[in-house]
Amino acid sequence: MRKKHILSILSLFFIIQYGWSQKGFPVLESSKNSLNYKGNPKKAADRESLAFSDKGTWFAFGFLDASNIQAGFSGPFLMTEQNGVWLSPSFVSLQLNDENKREAINWKNSLVNQNSYNSHLEQQFKNEKLAIKQQLVFLSSHTALQRTSITNTTAKTITLYPTYSGSSIFIENIQLSKEDKDVKVTSSKSTATGYIQFLNANPTIEITKEAYTAQLEKLILQPNETKEIVVSQTFIFPQYSWEKEKATIAKTTFNTLLNRTQKEKENQLAQLIAKKKAVYKEAVYSDLIGKLALTLQNNTRIAAEGLKHGGLFPSYNYEWFHGFWAWDSWKHAVAVANYDSELAKNQMRALFDYQESNGFIPDCVYRNNQIEENNYRNTKAPLAAWAIWKIYEKTKDVNFLKEFYPKLKLYHNWWYIDRDHDQDGLCEFGSTDGTLIAGKWESGMDNAVRFDDSKILKNGEKAYSLDQESVDLNSFLYAEKNYLNKMAQVLKLTEEAKKWQKESVALKAKIQTQFWDPATGWYYDTTIDGKTLVKVMGCEGYLPIWAEVATQEQVKSMKVNMLNPAIFNTFVPLPTLAANHPKFKPEGGYWRGPVWLDQSYFGINGLEKYGYNTDANLLAHKLIHNAEGVLDKGTSIRENYQPITGKGLEAYNFSWSASHYLMILLKN
Repeated sequence: MRKKHILSILSLFFIIQYGWSQKGFPVLESSKNSLNYKGNPKKAADRESLAFSDKGTWFAFGFLDASNIQAGFSGPFLMTEQNGVWLSPSFVSLQLNDENKREAINWKNSLVNQNSYNSHLEQQFKNEKLAIKQQLVFLSSHTALQRTSITNTTAKTITLYPTYSGSSIFIENIQLSKEDKDVKVTSSKSTATGYIQFLNANPTIEITKEAYTAQLEKLILQPNETKEIVVSQTFIFPQYSWEKEKATIAKTTFNTLLNRTQKEKENQLAQLIAKKKAVYKEAVYSDLIGKLALTLQNNTRIAAEGLKHGGLFPSYNYEWFHGFWAWDSWKHAVAVANYDSELAKNQMRALFDYQESNGFIPDCVYRNNQIEENNYRNTKAPLAAWAIWKIYEKTKDVNFLKEFYPKLKLYHNWWYIDRDHDQDGLCEFGSTDGTLIAGKWESGMDNAVRFDDSKILKNGEKAYSLDQESVDLNSFLYAEKNYLNKMAQVLKLTEEAKKWQKESVALKAKIQTQFWDPATGWYYDTTIDGKTLVKVMGCEGYLPIWAEVATQEQVKSMKVNMLNPAIFNTFVPLPTLAANHPKFKPEGGYWRGPVWLDQSYFGINGLEKYGYNTDANLLAHKLIHNAEGVLDKGTSIRENYQPITGKGLEAYNFSWSASHYLMILLKN
C-alpha cells in the first residue's frame, strides 16, 4: 500500500514503485537535456553550473558531475539568500550500507545517466546487485520532492541501511537545529525557513554546526523488489503558510505529482509549438522552444517580501540580477503571455506596484530593499503599453485593461513633464538624481556610442534630461500612443481615443522629419534643439520601423543598411552599432557592437510589419543559427552575442534573449 507523506522541507517515506515512462511525453523527450545542469559547486557563490527550478521557487538544483557524484542532486541553490548561493554541494545525499556496514553501491562507478526535462531531473545508477533511479520534481512554489527507487536485481534478499546527510555547508549564517523529527534550516540573512522532516519513519538524527545525518530504518528487498524513499525539500517565506504547505504534501503522492507535471509541461510545449511560424516547421525549432521555455522557467520567482507579485529575473545565474527590471519585465511579459497569462500579468504588476504618484516607475526592484536598494535614479524606455496590449490580445481580459489604463496614462504623461526639456513634444532620456550615468542607464543602452558626448540638463526637481532627443524613445512613445488609443477604444473612452490618435499623428510627423537622414538612409538622435543629427548609426534606428512610424520609402532605404554585411548584416545580424563604425567593439563592447536580442527582434519584426518577410526571415535564420549554442543541447541562452564570430557574451540563462527568440519563432 502507498504510505501518505506529510511534509516539511524534507519529508521521507516509503511507497510502492509505479514507473512513468517518458515515451508518453514525446515533446519532453525530444527537448530533454536542453540545458546543462551538471557541475560541482565548490563555494557558495559558485557560478560555474546552472540550476533547475519550477513553479517560481526561490531555490534550485542540479546534477553533480561524474567525478563528484553522490546519490543526491547538487544544491539547493538558495535565492532566498542575497544574490543566490549554494547551500552545499548536495544537502540531501543518500548513503546505502549493507549488513556488514560496507557501501552497497559505489556511486561514481555505477552512474548510468543523468537527464533533465522541463518537468523534472532524473539520474540512474546500477551495479551487479542494485538498480537505483532518483527523480526530483517541484510540488509547489515552496517544495520539491526527491524520490529514490531502489530495485534488488539479484535472486537473493538484500538488507540495506539508508542514511541521509548534508555536510560541507558553504554559508556561515546558516543554522541547523532539530525539532522533534525535523531538521530545521534557518539563516540570519533571510526570513525564509527550511525543514527536513522524515515521516512514517523514526530516524536517528544527529546535528552539528555544519552538518546533519539521519539514519533510517533498514530496507529489506526481496528478489526483484523495488522500494522507494521520498524526500521533500521546502524553503518558504513567512508570508506563506507552512501548515497549509504541509497539508498539501500530506495528500500528494510522488507518481501523481510527476505525471501531472509531465502532462502540464508536455501540453505547454505542444501549445507553443503549434504557434510556430510556418518557416520554423522543423523539429529543431520545437526543441529550441523547449529550451527557451525552460530558460524562462528557471528565472521565474513567486512574490516574496518586497516583490509583491511574481515575475522573472533577468538571470538567476548572475549575482546582480536577482530582482525585476522595468524594460526587462515588459519584454518578459510579452513572451510569457504565450503560455502563462497570469504570470505575464503579475510581471507587469510587480513594477507598477512601485509606481509613484507622478507616474514614474523605478528602473529595478528587489525582494529585500534593505540589502539591495531599489533604483529610483532612472526608469527605462516606455514599453509597458505594448506589453499590456499583447497580454490583452492573448486573454481578451477587459478588466486587466481597466486596471492598467490609468497607470499607463500616468506613466506616459510623466515623460512629457519630466523628460521634455524644451517642451517641444519630443522627449529625452534622463535621470532623477542629475547624474549623467543614470541618464544613460535610462536608455537601457548604458555605454552606447551615441551618448559619448552627452551632457545632463536640469528640467526641475528630480527631473533631468540628456542634451539630446532620442529617436528610439520617441518611437516608443509613438507606439504607446497607438496602444493607448486601442485600449481607450476597447474601454469605450471615445474622446480619449481621439486624443491619442491626434497626438500620434503629430508625433509621427516630427519623428519622420527631425530624426531622418536621407543621405545615409537611417534614423539618428539629434541635439536637443533638433537641428543637428548625432551621426552614430546604431540599433536605435530599428525602432522607427518596429513602431511603424517610418514611411515605406524610408524603410526601403533602411533595409539596404540592414542587409549590408559591412554594416548590420553581420554573421550574427543586427548589432547595436554599425560594423563599419570606428568605435565598433564586437566583443566586450556591451552596447558598442554586440548583438542584443531585443534590438535584433525590433529590427526583424519591423521588417515583417512593412511586408519584407523574406528579408526578415533571412536575418532571423542567421540570428538563430549563428549565435553560439542557441540550437545546441546543453548550451545556455546568453545576454548578448559577438556579431562577427557568434560567441556568447555576458550573463548566462538570460530571460530577455529567450523571450525575443520565442517572439521570433511564434506567430504574432
